[in-house]
Amino acid sequence: MSGKQQLIEKLGDRSAVIGVVGLGYVGLPLCVRCVDAGYRVIGFDTDPEKITALLENRSYIEHIDLGNLLPAGERFHPTGDFSQCTETDVIVLCVPTPLNAHRQPDLSYVIGSVNAVAPYLHPGHVVSLESTTYPGTTEEEVRPLLEKPNFRCGEDFFLVYSPEREDPANPEFTTRTIPKIVGGSSPACLEIGRAFYGNIVDEVVPVSSTQTAEMAKILENTYRAVNVALVNELKLVADAMGIDIFEVIRAAATKPFGFTAFYPGPGLGGHCIPIDPFYLTWKAHSCNIATKFIELAGEINTQMPDYVVSKIMEALNDRGKAVRGAKVLVLGAAYKKNVDDVRESPSLVIIEQLLTLGAEVSYADPHVQRIPKMRKHDLAMESVRISPEILAACDCVLVATDHDRFDWRMIARHAPLIVDSRGVYPSGMANLYRA
Repeated sequence: MSGKQQLIEKLGDRSAVIGVVGLGYVGLPLCVRCVDAGYRVIGFDTDPEKITALLENRSYIEHIDLGNLLPAGERFHPTGDFSQCTETDVIVLCVPTPLNAHRQPDLSYVIGSVNAVAPYLHPGHVVSLESTTYPGTTEEEVRPLLEKPNFRCGEDFFLVYSPEREDPANPEFTTRTIPKIVGGSSPACLEIGRAFYGNIVDEVVPVSSTQTAEMAKILENTYRAVNVALVNELKLVADAMGIDIFEVIRAAATKPFGFTAFYPGPGLGGHCIPIDPFYLTWKAHSCNIATKFIELAGEINTQMPDYVVSKIMEALNDRGKAVRGAKVLVLGAAYKKNVDDVRESPSLVIIEQLLTLGAEVSYADPHVQRIPKMRKHDLAMESVRISPEILAACDCVLVATDHDRFDWRMIARHAPLIVDSRGVYPSGMANLYRA
């Protein structure tokens, strides 16, 4: 029996061991799903605090139900020791792919994780990259680090690209129910990829190459980024005309065909949407292709925090108050509602700008008790508890994230001035400004 067929059988009878590198918002739910599907899983991460938390049966991501992972033990083992990769049959890489200071792809986490697992691969091993990246990464960056003269891709080991499609805190779509795109470096790699993911998700969508799979994920995120940029720009136009853009979108959304509703906000956040289109523009430039449309969308979305701050200044000025010395309460640090994820959150940019302008800034977020130190931000702030007294003492309250756990009626009753960037409140309120 060939090594490929042996591996397919091990995947089928659940005797294969799955390794997941990167125990964050993508890797951790994947671990949960693999354990639920009957596999033994080893989770790898370089952050000792994550390993300790899991060994102590503590979840560090609010919306992820650890389920059968806890108590950690026979079916799941978190570790920082990459030599334990030798015990696995499948290695799935779920590591960040940020941008550097020049908005160019930073593949250091991908390259670092590949180098960490490469010494421990054995014949028949599967490596799957799930990190969002530009088309060609799997073949041009990952494969050369794994392939040796006596260790050939498609024969001795199998390489797959299958982009993550997590939607944090959305109960309608889970790791199991979201269709999984899979591309392989060879027909044999694709066959193995389909066998693995077919055992943990309801639907596998095979494509002809890893580049196609990479491009599909970039398309998904660029599509959203461009459409959000469109409604963000229309928000500026509507505001200048005295029109409520949220009412406009709700009216347009009644059309049963040819229209998909996107909503404006204070800027794009999360690890994917604000970043991934720039991976595509970088790759396109290397092919001498200009991506003016995508880059313009990125510029619009990036400038939205500036617009929100300008609206706060305008609102305060109309009340005879300068931004310097004004007490501003920001509602929401997370990048979207009902999650604890602050990666690339526009709220953090807005807070920093207000602090630079001399405002006294506090924030409230029921999902983010403390803003952690990040690559771009080190605010060292803790969430305040909202009360009528806290609200009344503010000069301005900014709606930055529309969490369901906020008491919006109470906020409206007691806040002297509200700047709403999410369309929570209807237009016409005496103390309301749209942003």
